[in-house]
Amino acid sequence: MSDVFDVVRLSLLIGGTATLGSLPIAFLLAWVLARWRFPGKVLLDGIVHLPLVVPPVVTGWVLLLAFAPSGPIGALLERWLGVTVLFRWTGAAIAAAVMALPLMVRAMRLSIEAVDRRLEQAARTLGASRWRAYATVTLPLAAPGVLAAVVLGFARSIGEFGATVTFVSNVPGETQTLPLAIYAALQQPGGEDQVWRLAAISVSLSLGALVASEALVRRAGRGTHVL
Repeated sequence: MSDVFDVVRLSLLIGGTATLGSLPIAFLLAWVLARWRFPGKVLLDGIVHLPLVVPPVVTGWVLLLAFAPSGPIGALLERWLGVTVLFRWTGAAIAAAVMALPLMVRAMRLSIEAVDRRLEQAARTLGASRWRAYATVTLPLAAPGVLAAVVLGFARSIGEFGATVTFVSNVPGETQTLPLAIYAALQQPGGEDQVWRLAAISVSLSLGALVASEALVRRAGRGTHVL
């Protein structure tokens, strides 16, 4: 039972870290795609959503090339900080964040695009600065989409498998999240009971997150739905 607790704890740690770490990046990308017009916008949109359509194993392989000690990012981390993310929970969080990012960007972008810009202009004409209009008008109206993005990102993060196992492998106590633990139990004779327990926990966490998010979004958005 302690093994199950460790897997759940690690999954929540990785999922929470991935979601919080990717939140500002996702919001910035969503804002740029929703409000800016520039050459190459379609290309940027395609790159952001690429993890949704390519096999997760490919994403994990690209991360492995980038964060390996000889890779462009991994070499900098090792030279400047003396750390590596390979076979570490931090690497699993990076993989989960990359896979969750497209869902978060999409939810936020749709919410930002739904904000009536005439309300922002009205706030500006009443003397509000650009940042004050953003903080008091745009952000509150987009809040349901941000909440939806957070829960979708978290649910996607704790369910990530392909990119994680390719990038940081399946290391018990370090990178073994719920999906990886379920896969490992399936490979063991007599592991069906463990699979059932882990699967039930995984479904409960995901469903609980969606229900909680729906309640928060209803409260913030007066009836706006996540799904």
